Amino acid sequence: MGSLKVTLCAGAALATVLCAPAAYTYAADGGGVSVSPSSPAPGTDVTLRVPDCTEKTAVAVSAAFESDVRLSLAAGDGVLVGSSQVRTSVRAGAYAVQVKCGDQAHKGTITVHDGRRPSTHASPVAPVDAGGGGTAELAASDAGAGARVDPPGTAHTVTGLVLAGIAAVAVALRSVRSRSRGTD
Repeated sequence: MGSLKVTLCAGAALATVLCAPAAYTYAADGGGVSVSPSSPAPGTDVTLRVPDCTEKTAVAVSAAFESDVRLSLAAGDGVLVGSSQVRTSVRAGAYAVQVKCGDQAHKGTITVHDGRRPSTHASPVAPVDAGGGGTAELAASDAGAGARVDPPGTAHTVTGLVLAGIAAVAVALRSVRSRSRGTD
């Protein structure tokens, strides 16, 4: 029980050490600008939220947006909200978002991705991309970068037969032991 307490305390201390710089950075820039979705494709509509602003309106500026974004209070919670569209001609990458709110400058980042989707086949191809975690992408691709193209060879067959033989011997020995003890 003592080692469990030590493990939990060590984990809490590690989390505190790792999270403290992030919390300090967030507080140092006067708060943050949250962009939803945070990784849009070109042409996507985005919503910006700026908490803890002393003004009732503000303007957000970024090279990724079609135009400057007018922010206003959405509710009584003091959060400024506004919407814009990511430029269709913008290249993939990270773009700074800046909001001047009274005497404070709020900053955030928007990461635009290239907008390309994985190619799909006109008809189903086995195996169907229906899950599989991290392997689904490899299985659905045309022989993905790490996918095996050839079937298992002689070495795999021999290894399988050896393992099957070992399992058969283990079962036989167990049966002999249980019969010699009189238990079945």
